[in-house]
Amino acid sequence: MSAVPPVIAGQSINFCFGEGELRKQILFDVGLQIQPGEIVLLTGPSGSGKTTLLTLIAGLRSMQQGTLTVLGHTLHNASHDDLIRLRRKIGFIFQAHNLLPFLTALQNVQVMFDLHPQVTRHEARQRSESMLQEVGLGDRMNYPISKLSGGQRQRVAVARALVTDPQLVLADEPTSALDSVTGREVVSRLQTLARQLARPILMVTHDPRILDIADRILTMQDGRLSEATHAR
Repeated sequence: MSAVPPVIAGQSINFCFGEGELRKQILFDVGLQIQPGEIVLLTGPSGSGKTTLLTLIAGLRSMQQGTLTVLGHTLHNASHDDLIRLRRKIGFIFQAHNLLPFLTALQNVQVMFDLHPQVTRHEARQRSESMLQEVGLGDRMNYPISKLSGGQRQRVAVARALVTDPQLVLADEPTSALDSVTGREVVSRLQTLARQLARPILMVTHDPRILDIADRILTMQDGRLSEATHAR
């Protein structure tokens, strides 16, 4: 019986910003593997390259050097269409939520189905409503984003990331703007829902209060990824 391939496999990843004298290397010879069903936390100081690595994995930046395969997609020299196909399989939770303020909570979640035209409008609405119920916002789904608290907005972001049943969840500092109680609640809901869907999570965090949810912890320092610390 053949081994299950990793969801994410990267080797010798280097990445720079800028050109000429302004060129600055951000990632140095990064390698990692993440297996199906794992919850992996990526920690380290600000500016160490964590978000850059996350956006490369999501196909939001172009690879420069090294190899990176995500959900079977080879990202070095990937075409625009192939990157779009990859993004359809990923649920991404942004640090600043990236919610549309002129839409309701329900509309912000439902908009994810624009990438999935095979899903009917009726089904998209039903699935969006169900996911908002799952994250505890059943009574707030028709509220505009401006009327929601920070914790409620982050729950909308979690619902949006999970509503299309993604094959991989990527999260960038999902608790950074939340108090300890709300942050724990958001992460616990994310963990529970991801476990129910049997999907892997890669989460960037500075928050020591949530390290116990991880199967493994990776540390980024000055653009270099250290050995994993096994959480359990």
